[in-house]
Amino acid sequence: MNNPILTSLPGIYCNSQSTYSRFLTREVKIGEIAMGGTNPIRIQSMTTTDTMDTIGTVEQSIRMVEAGCEYVRITAPSIKEARNLGVIKKELLRRGYNVPLIADIHFTPNAAEEAARIVEKVRINPGNYADKKKFENFEYTDLEYKAELDRIYQKFTPLVKVCKEYGTAMRIGTNHGSLSDRIMSHYGDTPQGMVESAMEFMRMCEDLNYYNMVISMKSSNPQVMVQAYRLLVATMIKEGMNYPLHLGVTEAGDGEDGRIKSAVGIGALLEDGLGDTIRVSLTEEPEAEAPVAIAMAERYAVRELSVTSYQLPGKADKELSPDSYRVTSDPISGKASSPPSLVTGNGSLATDPNYLHSPFQYNKRITTELNTFIGGHQVPRVIIDLSAKNLRDPAVLGDVGYIYSPILDKYNMGEQSTDFVYLADQLPSFSFPGNLKQLYNYFTWKTLTDKTNCHPLYTLQEYIESEEKDASLNLVLISHSDIGTELFDRIPLDNTLVFVLETKEICGMQEQRGVFLRFVEMGIEVPVIIKRSYGLRVISYPLPGQTDIEVPVTDADRFQLYSATDIGGLMLDGFGDGIWLDAPKIWPKTILTTSFGILQATRSRISKTEYISCPSCGRTLFDLQITTQMIRSRTDHLKGLKIGIMGCIVNGPGEMADADYGYVGTGPGKITLYRGKEVVKKNVNTENALDELIGIIKEDGNWVEPEIA
Repeated sequence: MNNPILTSLPGIYCNSQSTYSRFLTREVKIGEIAMGGTNPIRIQSMTTTDTMDTIGTVEQSIRMVEAGCEYVRITAPSIKEARNLGVIKKELLRRGYNVPLIADIHFTPNAAEEAARIVEKVRINPGNYADKKKFENFEYTDLEYKAELDRIYQKFTPLVKVCKEYGTAMRIGTNHGSLSDRIMSHYGDTPQGMVESAMEFMRMCEDLNYYNMVISMKSSNPQVMVQAYRLLVATMIKEGMNYPLHLGVTEAGDGEDGRIKSAVGIGALLEDGLGDTIRVSLTEEPEAEAPVAIAMAERYAVRELSVTSYQLPGKADKELSPDSYRVTSDPISGKASSPPSLVTGNGSLATDPNYLHSPFQYNKRITTELNTFIGGHQVPRVIIDLSAKNLRDPAVLGDVGYIYSPILDKYNMGEQSTDFVYLADQLPSFSFPGNLKQLYNYFTWKTLTDKTNCHPLYTLQEYIESEEKDASLNLVLISHSDIGTELFDRIPLDNTLVFVLETKEICGMQEQRGVFLRFVEMGIEVPVIIKRSYGLRVISYPLPGQTDIEVPVTDADRFQLYSATDIGGLMLDGFGDGIWLDAPKIWPKTILTTSFGILQATRSRISKTEYISCPSCGRTLFDLQITTQMIRSRTDHLKGLKIGIMGCIVNGPGEMADADYGYVGTGPGKITLYRGKEVVKKNVNTENALDELIGIIKEDGNWVEPEIA
């Protein structure tokens, strides 16, 4: 059976790739707070209390609302919990909180039908609502596949009818890790499978004349998540749909890692103009999620809504501009031709050479590898500016990963250590580690008597006019406006050249993406370091009649969210051979961990253990925050391993699809341990479970003893 998505997929998935333009979706009413259309990006989260604990759930819901949540999602694993949603709603109203409630449903159609009579919205997972998920592989003939769809239609129809009768909205929420066996057997563990899993249910809803839908495509891997949403929108456009999008990176984790990972995935889509509501999934208290989501959404709240309407027969208004993504477009001039087909004859994604860079699958831009250090197959490099720091004390390098020991007179290098330090025109009074490269402004570099590990940074004019160049690496600052100029055309392209691409534009990510696309078109394979500056001001689009609004970026959280959005979106598309985050008001250690966190989240450079931990809910069978910290304390030295920590079987082997090992609650005081999706040990007592997990890692030869500081 041919893949119904890929055989005729259009190239359009957003209004514009060269500026911010929000993709206008159908408005969906969820209680008194509408989503989609021209409404603001809505904020939501999910309770972690037992749904039968009415007062606990009510009080947590109130804390969430006061933190900024506009919708509150509550788990309803059975009819008992679904009915108690009415009691919770009544108590919230008694206390003066008329917040729309969303019932979270897995496996139980009868609970969904009950909840749909009570709350404003139900969320179903098409992978387990009426379909099979036993982690088995089956082969389906076309007739068998259609028979399964007919069976699902019959089981799903009662819920749709209840939603129509009660005016209840529905989220069809696909998760990468919980695709049904039927979808897995047909499409594999892919973004295409995620999209078709949702589209099947969306088509059923439309067949039943039900349109009050919101759609999500969640994954713990931001790259998969972004590709799935883009494919979804492209498919919806093809089929005349424009339903609102609920954005989220599932099981993002906690702390800095969870925030950066969420911003990479959610931010990349927001920059594309996609997204109508956000949920940031952190392994923390749910009221801690809303401020993070708000900080991401507010960057776009005052950006100009620039869309051009057209009417799809028989549907609600859909919005697209002529400046849609076209693979043969010139991102600088804006001139474009029609998009070529994205598929091959067998239904796989196309590799048509005319398609400059697919937004639907990862392809790293081809670059020249220089001195086995940057470009080509090398990992992206990190630059940190220390020019304003105390360069008389070697301890200053401790913040960027090089710990100096005065007794031994040597440096110890961590897993997260910067590759370059930018010193501008300042000369240090101590010796640097042998593997740390120094960058100086060109005229200062010229004066150095010992240029070992020291490299020049030029302006474009300086590079063209300079007579002296470094024998191994020459870094040249460029911007969008330089491309295509007479000066740029005079650059000698050799195997020492690295571009440092900077921007000061409001839509900086789109502008830098345009330069990368232009380089692909021109066949330029020079490595590029992406530079973004923060701390002086971030300008958002003004509202009509207003002047530019300056938003200071002085706190680490906002810096991390913004930079993860700006850099992560490019890295997910395969653009960038290095990153340089310039933030004078941010501690260099924070810049270092943020830079490596972005590279880790985009799977561009792995420097630590990754934890895929769910944010907890009423199904959770142990304290996720305490357990995550306990596991982290004993395994955070295992660079490159991915460990899934799931509170229940719903968020178990499926949701941690990317993990190497899994720690999953299966009953009170009981844990099941996984190797990938394979059960290794069942019903292990909680007090022994971490030791048993470490034992499995050791058996596999993946354990190393932690270094003693």
